[in-house]
Amino acid sequence: MSRPQDQTKLQQQIDLKNPELAALLAWLMPGLGHLYQGRIAKACLFFVCIMSTFIFGVYLSSSNEKTADGRTIGVGRVVYFSWRADDKRLQYFCQVGVGLPALPALGQAYLASHGKQVLCGGFMAPPRDKNIAPAEPNSDQPSAHGLHSGLKPFFDLATAYTMIAGLLNILAIYDAWGGPVFVVPPKDDDPKDDDPKDGDPKDGDPKDGDPKDGDPKDGDEKNDEEDSEDNENPQ
Repeated sequence: MSRPQDQTKLQQQIDLKNPELAALLAWLMPGLGHLYQGRIAKACLFFVCIMSTFIFGVYLSSSNEKTADGRTIGVGRVVYFSWRADDKRLQYFCQVGVGLPALPALGQAYLASHGKQVLCGGFMAPPRDKNIAPAEPNSDQPSAHGLHSGLKPFFDLATAYTMIAGLLNILAIYDAWGGPVFVVPPKDDDPKDDDPKDGDPKDGDPKDGDPKDGDPKDGDEKNDEEDSEDNENPQ
């Protein structure tokens, strides 16, 4: 493909429709903003890659085994929100970048903080407060120490996977809002090529040219010398 055709292809504008709405949709569900814009290939790519990474992290943090204190671990226990003094879950701010799949953690945190029983067996629920009484709601939930000891290295590994998924979706959100980045190739016509100083000496300044084709004054001086010699030596 020739250079003008490449430039024409790169200069084609992609209809981003409403960029703000596309960014919101891209946050709610990976690839949804691109689907709204009609960018089907990217929508499928982002959805499959980001959601598979997030789901794998949730899978690693799920178990039917019991912790040391006799509580069942449950499902998706690394994706939770907590702001207690002994457990500030900063990792959730990266995980929530994936959108709706991480939002149940906010609902579960709200229930737990208001003394209500969490739902779905503790799916994405925060760990039990260590000061909670046995008769109070959520006393059947595992503690933070119990989750770490029960899941062992999978707790940190699952946390990393879910965080990476959220951060990847931030890049997808930016792409939905700003569109792709085009790289324009350099131009063929370099202004330096038109400078006579860098050209062929024969076509440039007579000073840089062939001495044979130089200043005509050199020929006139030779003729004057010959005439003076003829005058000094008459026949």
